[in-house]
Amino acid sequence: MIEITLPWPPTVNTYYRNYGGRIIISAKGRQYRKDVASQVATQQADLHIDYAVKMEIKCYRPDRLRRDLDNLLKALLDAMTHAGVMEDDALIKDLRVYWAEEAGGMVKVSITGSNILPSKEGK
Repeated sequence: MIEITLPWPPTVNTYYRNYGGRIIISAKGRQYRKDVASQVATQQADLHIDYAVKMEIKCYRPDRLRRDLDNLLKALLDAMTHAGVMEDDALIKDLRVYWAEEAGGMVKVSITGSNILPSKEGK
């Protein structure tokens, strides 16, 4: 199993912008991609997974505001793909996303698959 702790993602509502008639990733979305890439490198999670995986995402709200859980996925999965964790998020064959009881402003991602080697910590 691989575990990665990543920053709180922007919602799908703020991830895209219309610019000159084209839909682009917003400045907030581009910054999030950079932040995720930095964390992936720090945590040595640039795995370039190219096989089917199961993913579990535990979401720690940054505050007590009410949010839609599904609005977090697009930016998070795209940023993980962009950072080299996996070749394509279409490889996720089983996905569980849920709220943590405590706050924290982050997400913890666990990835399992038949080809994943144990992490350096022996997990």
